[in-house]
Amino acid sequence: MKTYDGPVSDHFDGLNFFDPDGVPPKSLREVLRWQFGGKRQRATWPDWAPSPHADAPPDRVHGDKVRLSFVGHASWLIQTGGLNILVDPVWSTRVSPVSFAGPKRHNDPGIAFDKLPKIDVVLVSHGHYDHLDMATLSRLAKNFAPRVVTPLGNDVTMRSTDATIKVEAFDWHDRVELGGGIAVTLVPTRHWSARGMFDRNKALWASFVLETPAGKIYVVCDSGYGDGGHFRRVAERHGPLRLAILPIGAYEPRWFMHDQHMNPEDAVKALADCGAQAALGHHHGTFQLTDEAIDAPAKALVEALDAAKVPQERFVAMKPGQVVEI
Repeated sequence: MKTYDGPVSDHFDGLNFFDPDGVPPKSLREVLRWQFGGKRQRATWPDWAPSPHADAPPDRVHGDKVRLSFVGHASWLIQTGGLNILVDPVWSTRVSPVSFAGPKRHNDPGIAFDKLPKIDVVLVSHGHYDHLDMATLSRLAKNFAPRVVTPLGNDVTMRSTDATIKVEAFDWHDRVELGGGIAVTLVPTRHWSARGMFDRNKALWASFVLETPAGKIYVVCDSGYGDGGHFRRVAERHGPLRLAILPIGAYEPRWFMHDQHMNPEDAVKALADCGAQAALGHHHGTFQLTDEAIDAPAKALVEALDAAKVPQERFVAMKPGQVVEI
């Protein structure tokens, strides 16, 4: 498997990327303990849990507005400044290295693929299969030939499978002009990356700060909370933020997941740390990656907001097909 080859930095040792303020991913022994330990309590999800929403987006959104359509899991269509931007697009049935096994969809994408407008830009946060979906990226390349912006090393993954993908790779803190006055900055996030047994942390991971006419949108596709430092530093460097998109699912059991995935209580803390005016919750309810029930994240978010005395309308758990305009 080809991997990234570049200069040593404060988060790349010449072979592997690392987060100076994070922790290494769990070991294989810990993975096996979670998967096969006698005390595992894995909730059963319904075979199919359709969303009551479905979106048919416009061709473009102009002016000072932003239209955000939730596709499902961590996939979004963001329309602003005449640009159509997809984040971590996944239209596949499974998020897995094989098509016949692995986490399977429990609801349809909130936008049918043939209802998509012309896609100009794709942002891919990291290499895990529920975020970097080669089948979808190849389909987008064939239909729209969009510009793909991703952290270092993920371009190697994409090109090795489909050379037609117009991918550009960037480091943490790089700011990329997208056109029409829109720009995105890749920012550190508390996570890790792999697509196989032997490429752990061979590619970088990131969150995004998107500059739009309506203000800055902080898009966190996957992250643990840690001490909240990642979120506070984004506030310091990039604030004020109009909106944060924060993950609220795939968090149980906590002993295993807390370093890589936030739970709703963590996400509420992250909202306070980054200082965004409002937040949208994603990364829940589509693929069962961990042990909590399908509706547990949305319910726990309500409780966490009440406990923190944060108005419910400030942080909403999204369902596929729901649209927010700012």
